[in-house]
Amino acid sequence: MPHANQSSKKQTSPKLPLVSIYWDYQNAKLSPSQAKSLLDLAQSKGRVSSINVYYNSQCEDQATVKDDLGNLGFNCVNVPCPLKNSADNQLIADCLEEIHSNMSPDKIMLISGDGDFVKLIHNLQKLGKQAIILAQIGNVKQKLKELADEFYFLDDLPQLISDKNQPQIISVVSQINYNEAIECLIKAINTALSQGKPTVFGHIDKLMRHLCAKYQGCSSIYTSDGKKFKNFSQFIDVAVKDGKVRKQNQELFLTELDILTA
Repeated sequence: MPHANQSSKKQTSPKLPLVSIYWDYQNAKLSPSQAKSLLDLAQSKGRVSSINVYYNSQCEDQATVKDDLGNLGFNCVNVPCPLKNSADNQLIADCLEEIHSNMSPDKIMLISGDGDFVKLIHNLQKLGKQAIILAQIGNVKQKLKELADEFYFLDDLPQLISDKNQPQIISVVSQINYNEAIECLIKAINTALSQGKPTVFGHIDKLMRHLCAKYQGCSSIYTSDGKKFKNFSQFIDVAVKDGKVRKQNQELFLTELDILTA
């Protein structure tokens, strides 16, 4: 009987909700430090499963998005199309595709005040998903603000992740040691290759979040000497130096040893 009770407790243990970020960069431009604060806020809402930012590299003020945000683990989706709402439409399509996947998030964090996303929010809520919306002051449609399950102004990000909220944030952030992170990394690369998907940093980071519950971005990895990685790119550089994986043109590949043991 004690064993049955223990099993029951495990089955009823609450799971952290999955959170996915969808960011319309053209509507809401943030610095890398602000983007890091955004990730901290998302982690306080649950386990972050994907972080996506949509931009147009043909626009001068968006040309550095991949360099600035890719190192933070963002999946940087370039939509270099001059047609109006092209990036918005891509964001909506990708969000709905993830919602209907077998790794469907519980919460969607939308970074935009654009009224074009009103219908998307309606659809998400019909599917039982929570919509957390962040927008800049003076650049948000009232209807979008009213629909949100939670609404915040981006200008208030420092306050939202202030010291008084820090215990809550820490409580939902798991830790994973370096060797476990390497195993998760190899598993993610294997998964991407088997699915015919790209092995770029952003996609591999997203897969790692899905495949390993303890992994919540590079900040959740700790080394034997207690140090942490500044960004996902630094973690990859160390993994490459240790001979765990190979890197070529910002894509990741298995070593011959990984292939033999896969």
